[in-house]
Amino acid sequence: MSTQPQPIAFVSAQALRERMHGAVNNAHLRQSFRGAMDFLMTKRAAQFPDPAELESLRSLSERIRQYSLSKLPDLLEQLEANLTRNGVKVHWAETPEEANAIMLGIAHQHAAKLVVKGKSMVSEEIEFNHAMEAAGIGALESDMGEYIVQLAGEKPSHIIMPAIHQTKQQIAKLFAEHIPGVDYTDNVDTLIQIGRRVLREKFEQAEIGLSGVNFAVAETGTLCLVENEGNGRMCTTVPKVHIAITGIEKIVEKLEHVAPLYSILTRSATGQAVSTYFNLISGPRRPGEKDGPEEVHLVLLDNGRSQAYADEQLRKTLQCIRCGACMNHCPVYTRIGGHAYGTTYPGPIGQIISPHMMGLEQTHLLPTASSLCGACGEVCPVKIPIPELLMRLRSEAQSAPHAQPAMVGQGAGYDPKISFAWRMWARVYSHPSAYRAFSWLATRFRVLTPRQQSGWTAARTPLQPAPRRLRDMLRERR
Repeated sequence: MSTQPQPIAFVSAQALRERMHGAVNNAHLRQSFRGAMDFLMTKRAAQFPDPAELESLRSLSERIRQYSLSKLPDLLEQLEANLTRNGVKVHWAETPEEANAIMLGIAHQHAAKLVVKGKSMVSEEIEFNHAMEAAGIGALESDMGEYIVQLAGEKPSHIIMPAIHQTKQQIAKLFAEHIPGVDYTDNVDTLIQIGRRVLREKFEQAEIGLSGVNFAVAETGTLCLVENEGNGRMCTTVPKVHIAITGIEKIVEKLEHVAPLYSILTRSATGQAVSTYFNLISGPRRPGEKDGPEEVHLVLLDNGRSQAYADEQLRKTLQCIRCGACMNHCPVYTRIGGHAYGTTYPGPIGQIISPHMMGLEQTHLLPTASSLCGACGEVCPVKIPIPELLMRLRSEAQSAPHAQPAMVGQGAGYDPKISFAWRMWARVYSHPSAYRAFSWLATRFRVLTPRQQSGWTAARTPLQPAPRRLRDMLRERR
């Protein structure tokens, strides 16, 4: 039986609500995520003891990303030219289907039976494992967290720590059930050694290694890969063929631009000053070198990114360096976890990037799954104004459909009655006299307000007016 996670059809509001209600009612899940997020927030805070230094580094990183995006078409051409000169074969894919077809073609060319993968959220985005499995080719995750969720037949619940929702007891059971000759043990060190032993054998057997890309340097034709386990280095050096896949936005102009981004990425993601490994890949193995692949391929994926790029405000979405800090600090994500969102990228970053990748028809409710507290924007290392983008996406989803929409699926959540109600609300709140009249009427006809309401007002005890003495106290303070 396949252990590949099944794609999630994120279409209906009912499915989203069911996933979220299930997560909220899972006390163990909530406790696990609360503890993990508190731990990550504490580690991040310890890495930035000087607020002035943090703000300076955030501003610098923001400028680098905005500068890179402002020159994106030219930098992509420069990157392709320099990678080609270095011996790397560059491929362009507009859709997930095209990206998978390109990589399947490479696999068939080499008669590959096994692809061993380093951590890559873009490969999750395009359902790479399913495409390989359908063609009779194995695709094995080598990142320990990804390996665990693959055994469980699940999707990653966090973009940095994919198996953060799993306990050591659950992992021990998975290993005992799926790895031949392994007995149950919940000793963490033993479990890690078991995983490493299995994966080491697969590195030697795989014909192709797949990796993601954290930064692509246009000036030098260099692919940068940040990791902690060493599996990324194994995937990119042991197999004869290395395929890297990345979104078109992961580009910088110069190698010197990588240093500030790398510094703030590791500290924001896992609270580390630096990661254990930082790989710079400039091409295939050269004559006289003892290791490295014989071929290197880079697949540059669009998948809705050009739609975000075309809009000056929405373009800021592409500044993301995939650190996960917005998720770690989000009160909603902390309570429901990653699987409840039903998308590859959960949490605040998923709410603003998934509509471009999947269209608003399937994701128009995502931007509403936020308290708009602003924590995500405050901690973003490259200063993406996530709350502003959420409001923009809400507006696009709820606006009346028109001939030339700014986004695919624009108006997917449009309801004439709701639209009329909000227009009336805006007019009332825009005119002091109308607001005062509405307030006077509302206080006198509040008895008509339903005592049981849906959403956040749902409670065991029906809604009741505040005690008179409290109202009097508040009135006196005015």
